[in-house]
Amino acid sequence: MLRGLIWDVDGTLAETEEVHRTAFNLAFAEAGLDWHWDRQTYARLLAVSGGKERISHFQNSSAKEVVYDAGGIATLHDRKTLLYAELISSERIQLRPGVRRLLEEAAQAGLRLGIATTTSAANVRALLTSTMGARTPYWQAMVCGDDVPRKKPAPDVYVAALAQLELPASECLAIEDSENGLRAALAAGIACLVIPSAYTDGQNFREALAVIESLEKDPCGGSVNVVKLRDWHSTHEQQKKAVKNNVASSILC
Repeated sequence: MLRGLIWDVDGTLAETEEVHRTAFNLAFAEAGLDWHWDRQTYARLLAVSGGKERISHFQNSSAKEVVYDAGGIATLHDRKTLLYAELISSERIQLRPGVRRLLEEAAQAGLRLGIATTTSAANVRALLTSTMGARTPYWQAMVCGDDVPRKKPAPDVYVAALAQLELPASECLAIEDSENGLRAALAAGIACLVIPSAYTDGQNFREALAVIESLEKDPCGGSVNVVKLRDWHSTHEQQKKAVKNNVASSILC
């Protein structure tokens, strides 16, 4: 039985990656660096989970010289985080279609709600405050990238979120937008619904419970609601029991 929903943040709750990219570039410019991440470069870098890890990877693989040690990278990333919060507040970022509705429906239905993300707690707070207000009553669990030893596609954030929710993986559903997120959820034993975002469309989602364009565009018609999520999750769990270690690749209407 479905008792919990665990949400990714960037690209899933809201289309935030362009704001992140802008914040990175502003931080680089302030630091006097000649680094600039265009959309193509940033799309490649998203394969590396975590902002500090992304900076380190770029510096070691693409920059003309190594400028920062780990402490310098952390300081640069801290500045980027502050710039991101300012941009989120000023640009009036909206939740993706159907997100607020489904959160409210799930809370009213008694589902436990959690966040499992690679981004920092400061970034999560900035987005939630901007889109939902200072008080965000939905969440019973929140696990961010710096809370665990390994970031996605490792399952650590999901394992920690399950512990906070006090639910087994078999009673939860993850909602993600990326292949790394999907792999992390599956590695934790959690079925995963994927809603690709602007930067992840075209990634490999074959092992997802379902892949949909939007929570407002259910492939079977209408919008995705708690009843449909429970039906999909129940079908998935039945298939797992029928065929050991088999993961459903699609949900039939």
